[in-house]
Amino acid sequence: MHLADIIPSIFAGLGLSDTYDNCGFGESPHGRECFLLVDGLGADVIEKFAEFAPTLSGLTFFAPVLTSFPSTTATSLTTLMTGALPGTHGMMGYTVRVPRSGGRILNSLKWDERVDPQIWQPIPTLLERGKRVGISVSHVASKRYENTGFTSAAFRGATYRGSNTLPEMVEAAKISLKTSPSFAYLYLNDLDVAGHSDGVGSEKWLLALAFVDHAVRTFLDQLPKGTRFWITADHGMVNVEEKIILGRENSLLEGVALVAGEPRARHLYLEDRYLEGEGPSEVAENWRGALGDAVEIYTRQEAIDANLFGSFVSHDASDRMGDLVAIAQRGVIFVDPLRVNLESAMVGHHGAMTDEEKFVPLGTALIS
Repeated sequence: MHLADIIPSIFAGLGLSDTYDNCGFGESPHGRECFLLVDGLGADVIEKFAEFAPTLSGLTFFAPVLTSFPSTTATSLTTLMTGALPGTHGMMGYTVRVPRSGGRILNSLKWDERVDPQIWQPIPTLLERGKRVGISVSHVASKRYENTGFTSAAFRGATYRGSNTLPEMVEAAKISLKTSPSFAYLYLNDLDVAGHSDGVGSEKWLLALAFVDHAVRTFLDQLPKGTRFWITADHGMVNVEEKIILGRENSLLEGVALVAGEPRARHLYLEDRYLEGEGPSEVAENWRGALGDAVEIYTRQEAIDANLFGSFVSHDASDRMGDLVAIAQRGVIFVDPLRVNLESAMVGHHGAMTDEEKFVPLGTALIS
């Protein structure tokens, strides 16, 4: 099962035409669907840390779900809410270069007011499509996300119900699910924050996992009877084992004009003199020679040919992609020399293609 298939299958069960139940979820039992996204919850966590999450462990789980590359929030959530892969929706990673901008970098989560989110991400969301046919669609998350460019790009169409505490989320979800058919999307980022700062398995991370478990128990106890409850994630996470600072005691910035992406999935934009002929391949070979099996690196065309971002890549998506795409292996991170303090301080990372990062759980329960 792929992340792109989940929401279309749920909306098919709510009666939205032109969507297909590829996941086999069936018709919505009572027309009320509550979908919780836990940022950073890898599929491996459910079994490895079951003692800290008894409620989660008691849900009915499908086989692990494959996310898109890169395994990062902006890309995965847009894939989830459009049912399209990155090559189609164009959200190619955490940060990318804005084409023909003089080298400006767009942070997909913080956004840039000079970029129109509905032009940058033109695919209609399932929320928009559901709203048009009378499905009540709601987005329940922290108030600070409401008016962001990313919310407009990936979640447009939903009624936003800003909620900064668990009790506020419960009340917002109840309101969202009063009518039928209805779909409520809920978002928690506590686990991701703890993983980045302290690492998977740390005391802070375990406390965050216990809070997620408590939140799930609360939703199951308090949401309207007959609601079908879902839980999944955008990516998992690995703890750093080796930090490589680009250009420091190495030649990895030779030919590189701009570094984007994130430490485990880099978009590299080359100097003009390396853009023609064998230039991209030369820079890629330099990385392979320096790093060996610590990196998997593609030229732009190789990434397209390998279907790294899906079998179709639009002109816009190709334009945004790095001239090279470098994917870290094992527990390695590639640190941007302009962001050493921030990126080196993080213990947990994601974005690459290890099983821990690219597979997420999908659990469900019918509230009765």
